[in-house]
Amino acid sequence: MSDPNGTDPLESFDEIIAEETDRDPDLAVIEAGSRTLRTQSGGPPQADVPARPEDPEVDKALREVEAELATRWGETKLEPSVSRISALMDFLGEPQRSYPSIHITGTNGKTSTARMIEALLGAFELRTGRYTSPHVQSITERISLDGAPITAERFIETYNDIKPYVEMVDSRQEYRLSFFEVLTGMAYAAFADAPVDVAVVEVGMGGSWDATNVIDGDVAVITPIDLDHTDRLGETPAEIAGEKGGIIKQDATVILAQQPVDAAQVLLKKAVEVDATVAREGLEFGVVARQVAVGGQLVTLRGLGGEYTEVYLPLHGAHQAHNAAVALAAVEAFFGVGAQRAEPLDIDTVRKAFAAVSSPGRLEVVRRSPTIVLDAAHNPAGARVTADAVREAFDFSRLIGVVGASGDKNVRGLLEAFEPIFAEIVVTQNSTQRAMDADELAAIAVEVFGEERVQVEPRLPDALEAAITLAEEEGEFAGGGVLVTGSVITVGEARLLLGKG
Repeated sequence: MSDPNGTDPLESFDEIIAEETDRDPDLAVIEAGSRTLRTQSGGPPQADVPARPEDPEVDKALREVEAELATRWGETKLEPSVSRISALMDFLGEPQRSYPSIHITGTNGKTSTARMIEALLGAFELRTGRYTSPHVQSITERISLDGAPITAERFIETYNDIKPYVEMVDSRQEYRLSFFEVLTGMAYAAFADAPVDVAVVEVGMGGSWDATNVIDGDVAVITPIDLDHTDRLGETPAEIAGEKGGIIKQDATVILAQQPVDAAQVLLKKAVEVDATVAREGLEFGVVARQVAVGGQLVTLRGLGGEYTEVYLPLHGAHQAHNAAVALAAVEAFFGVGAQRAEPLDIDTVRKAFAAVSSPGRLEVVRRSPTIVLDAAHNPAGARVTADAVREAFDFSRLIGVVGASGDKNVRGLLEAFEPIFAEIVVTQNSTQRAMDADELAAIAVEVFGEERVQVEPRLPDALEAAITLAEEEGEFAGGGVLVTGSVITVGEARLLLGKG
């Protein structure tokens, strides 16, 4: 893991972060990881996970934007209201009204589903804008045009364009616009400026009062609801569904993934109240068949217009097949399939779109010998589907877990979901303030795994090295592997450290 000059990028990672003393730790780690990745790979990462700009002037300008954004409320500090974002949209001339949109909420699977929807729309020659969160490596990932993150130059330009209006809103509101609210405003403005034919928008949290909810989505997509952010959204699936159902607008089409019964009842009631049309997974659409294939799976999907056979999906796990069914139904609904038109979408175009889908940090293989897999599962429900997918897609004889979690999550539930598949676990922490202390995480891990199966390495680079060593104990060809999980931030930092290949 060293470069040709003998420098260990895992060692330099901490040094780079330490240099960034005047910056938000989340932003510092993006820079550190990008630089270490370039050291290892000899070039920038793939287009969907951009590195720092190579032009020093552009990089300086992006740093300044990041620093200004970092002075605002972070994504975990909320005042549940759309008053500030509504005021910003008003000053900007309501850019979010200039294009139709597909709005996505749920507990897990939102980003993967958004990427699939984007791929399908693009394959049918529509210009797309996609807004997702959080980012894996670079803040610019959050706003995409035509399937790729906007350039650093365009990100800077968009921020500078709306900055005067942001300051006007700040001066007139009780609280300043938050980090997420400003980024949402930037996304909507960038989409209008492009212009896009359709926007694919993922909520940040909840639905009713989420900053994204100043759009009226023609299609509202609700991925599976489970318990997460219970301190803000509610303590039962039904209560959480009440918040998430806020994205269902008058006369929209609602695409419902499989839901707990109480959550489904709440969502169906909301749909009736606003005269929305509902399509339910397992009834109007769904997964007909699936089988494991090299690098992913082969699925047959039933859409609103009929069956789509032999669709190759280069993602692992039954959950991704269900995400694909939801995405297909959403795009069919957008095109009026099942309502204005009876015939299904062109099968070859659908196959081509799904075959090109990627979802960084979702059961993503980033290294071989031993195999290292990254997955951003951060709650018990996500961990359970990830564990099932690992069993199905990988034949590990010995799997080592590297887990770094956020302090505000149900960490015990997450660890319990992974316990059956991990031979041993290396607990660590990422570099952000939200990270659970490694020793605190270890205390819970010992209760779940037993002391002999738990190793503590507070530094992520050390945790990766320790896990690789443990996975290799049975020999190079014995089938050992490493799964890095617990947080999007942990996965993003590991991805930057390890690179691809």
